[in-house]
Amino acid sequence: MSTGEADVTTGRSSVRMGPAEMVQAAAMARRFYLEGKSKIQIAEEFGVSRFKVARVLESALERDLVRIEIRVPAELDAERSDALRARYGLRNAVVVESPEGQASDAPDPENLGAVAAGLLGELVNEGDVLGLAWGRSIITMANALDRLPPCTVVQLTGVYDAGTAERGSVEAVRRAAAVSGGEAHPMYAPMVLPDAATAAALRKQTGIAAAMSYFDKVTVAVVSIGSWEPRVSTVYDALSDAERKHYADLGVAAEMSSHLFDADGRRVGRDLRERCITVDADRLRRVPEVVAIAGGMRKAQAVGAVLRSGLVTSLVTDTAAADHLLNHQSPGPRPALERADPGEA
Repeated sequence: MSTGEADVTTGRSSVRMGPAEMVQAAAMARRFYLEGKSKIQIAEEFGVSRFKVARVLESALERDLVRIEIRVPAELDAERSDALRARYGLRNAVVVESPEGQASDAPDPENLGAVAAGLLGELVNEGDVLGLAWGRSIITMANALDRLPPCTVVQLTGVYDAGTAERGSVEAVRRAAAVSGGEAHPMYAPMVLPDAATAAALRKQTGIAAAMSYFDKVTVAVVSIGSWEPRVSTVYDALSDAERKHYADLGVAAEMSSHLFDADGRRVGRDLRERCITVDADRLRRVPEVVAIAGGMRKAQAVGAVLRSGLVTSLVTDTAAADHLLNHQSPGPRPALERADPGEA
């Protein structure tokens, strides 16, 4: 806010104020906008009614004495963020500017993780149980965390490759717990197993069972989204050609934490879940806040499909994906906040 006579404009016609009137209006405006005083406090100080204060503040705006500017960091697109939130019924939508020159087939922009770290700092409260799924952007987010209230951190899925655990989901869980000063509950297991029997045996192992016992207690979850194609879905990369074709024939358009969705947000290929170490979709639906991190044109349709599933409440994405979601996809009959299951295709 600035106060003055010449260099402030609001787009309204400028009407001169008398000097005493201007000085009083400027003083009241400073108390209200800069010092955070209430209209009642200002009225008591100046010996007038609070209604008089309200009229003076309104007059200061009308007569160009006060200018109010709304500013967000250059990398954030406030207009797209609000439009995306409203269109898909999200609690929070944060749209980040897509990096210049980014290839259309590039993975999630690196800056998504940093912005998601800031959002997580807002959403997590002391005593929460924070769940982290596998995802490159989630790993980037964990590395960018610099503040987090004391909370328990649990791993929601196995890793794409057990050999990358130390630099993947396990390390992300450890990092978040270290920043928060809370307990870490990682899972040393791959996400996709050869068969249901192997997966069932792993779930019974002490460490994995201990981590999974926290799934019903998770209050904030962070997930990533992949489209059904190479290098954009870790589950796709973990399957054989025949298995990929089988699920493609079922109409899979998106993958999130090893759960598959068609373009309408309905879950398909639920048999795959039996082979995976992951949080159940029904449990995830009961988590109060589920944040998805995904961007880029290659993931835009997949993001739309997952939003229509009703599993996600908040989204961090980029302008490329946001434009597609706003201009080329319908939100469908169930916005994300309804948390309703569209069913099975």
